[in-house]
Amino acid sequence: METPDVQLPPDTLASSPALDAATEPAEDQDFAALLRENDLSRANAVDRSGGSKQIDATVIAVTIDAVYLDIGYKTEGILPLSSFGADEKAVEPGNKFRVTVKGRDVDGYYELTRQRTAAPKDYTSLEEAFENKGTVLGTVTGVVKGGLTVDIGMRAFMPSSRTGTRDAAEMEKLVGQEIRVRITQLDLEGGESGRPDAIVDRRSVLEEQAKADSDERFSQLAEGQTVRGTVRSLTDFGAFVDLNGADALLHISDMAWHRVANPAEVVSVGDSIEVQILKIDASDAVKRRIAVGLKQLQPHPWDTVPERFHLGDKVTGTVTRDADFGAFVEIAPGVEGLIHISEMAWGKKVRKPSDIVKVGDTVESIILGIDTEQKRIALGLKQALGDPWVEVTKTIHPGAVIEGPVSRITPFGAFVTIAEGVEGLVHISEITAERRLNHPSDLLHTGQVVKAQVLEMDREKRQLKLSIKQMVPTGLDEFIAEHAVGDTVSGRIIDIDAAANTARAELGEGILTIVSLPAAKVEEAPAASGGAVDLSQLGPLFSAKWKTDISPKGKAPTVIAGSAPKTVEAGQVRSFRITVLDVETKKIGLELA
Repeated sequence: METPDVQLPPDTLASSPALDAATEPAEDQDFAALLRENDLSRANAVDRSGGSKQIDATVIAVTIDAVYLDIGYKTEGILPLSSFGADEKAVEPGNKFRVTVKGRDVDGYYELTRQRTAAPKDYTSLEEAFENKGTVLGTVTGVVKGGLTVDIGMRAFMPSSRTGTRDAAEMEKLVGQEIRVRITQLDLEGGESGRPDAIVDRRSVLEEQAKADSDERFSQLAEGQTVRGTVRSLTDFGAFVDLNGADALLHISDMAWHRVANPAEVVSVGDSIEVQILKIDASDAVKRRIAVGLKQLQPHPWDTVPERFHLGDKVTGTVTRDADFGAFVEIAPGVEGLIHISEMAWGKKVRKPSDIVKVGDTVESIILGIDTEQKRIALGLKQALGDPWVEVTKTIHPGAVIEGPVSRITPFGAFVTIAEGVEGLVHISEITAERRLNHPSDLLHTGQVVKAQVLEMDREKRQLKLSIKQMVPTGLDEFIAEHAVGDTVSGRIIDIDAAANTARAELGEGILTIVSLPAAKVEEAPAASGGAVDLSQLGPLFSAKWKTDISPKGKAPTVIAGSAPKTVEAGQVRSFRITVLDVETKKIGLELA
């Protein structure tokens, strides 16, 4: 249907450039000026509706949701079918009703209402309310461009930004409702239009009422109270709870005795929950803070710890967090224990807990200590794995030979891994007998597999002393392996102890032993040279490796048994008979042959 060019009734706020600007949130715009401009344009138009008076209209058509009426204009008017009550007779063409024109819809039809807008006669009460910034009652009469029209005893305009509603649908619901508003602008003279104008505000009234309700509710609350509230919203750090008008924060740490990763695991928006007021901070009158707790209304998990857990118990738990000094493990809801970094591994220095365990890991540990007063439990991870020293001491003893990789090297020696969690130290002096080392890394490197002999074992200190050089056969080892008690060997007298009637003899390079001497053959005499004994010739002399004939190339020995001098002097090369040969202690005993 073509829309005729008909002027709107005076009481209808038609669309105009001035009102188009009012569609924006414009609390600072002069809405009174907009209304006056609109009234001025209508004052020059043909007023066919009699202002705000109701006019007679005749139903010409009825659809499923609307009624079309002849209102005497070139274009029909339209009423929502919901305007007629369920108890009224069915609307039929020809029925007559009294209506008031509100405006025009997008199709050009006049929007109608069955409500009457009364014209005021006394504005004294409105003037007093405006001057005192008080509130007045008004009835929402319609939705117009940029806001609502309100009857407060005179026609008033309420911008959409001051309605206190969120969207157009909620604004529609206000039509016909009685609301309390505050007059923010009042022009009783009406300017050029000659009609009184007013701008009203509902949002500030609602905010003041909400604050008053909050203040009253806040004054009724006290720390320690148990109150019921509704979960209003969730955040990463907790939930906001509406305590019947007073907002409170339920922090994630106060939701449950166990660790909560996400507030949604415990509560949901809209839940009605009982909480305990933990703290009320009224220092800031604007930002008053209320902290509430949910877990405080539940039994504390530590109340039953003494009955549930004991020293030495093996427990299973989940690693919840780690620190520089250890890792925390939840062994029951709300009960955490600490595995100190020193209790994570046997014989292995742990640099950081994450090298051994990760957050979220399920681990077994042993309870090492319980402090109910401080609510602390000490746990041991390595104890749950078993003590490797217990097994090592069953199979390893001094003199045993072990094999393992070099785990680390220090300036004073190298550590060799014997078993998981068990290391032994090879001192730098026990690495080789061939030469003096400046550093163990001169011969060894990390990861190198070596054999070593156990020299000492200290079970209390959990220490092992090892030797690599003991595994290399020496001249003494070879001598013992090639001789037996009763064999005759040759050697040089190094010195004589007349008091003990013994002499010290060298049978080869590095092979020194004690010789028992008959009393008649002991005679102290200076060395032939008159000074220290010259042993520089012993090397070539003993090149034949301690055989009974020690002269080179098979020549006769310097001293032959039976023709030896009667006296024994330092520097002499003599023949000896082996009287003692102990393989374990590597002890050799001699007497003159």
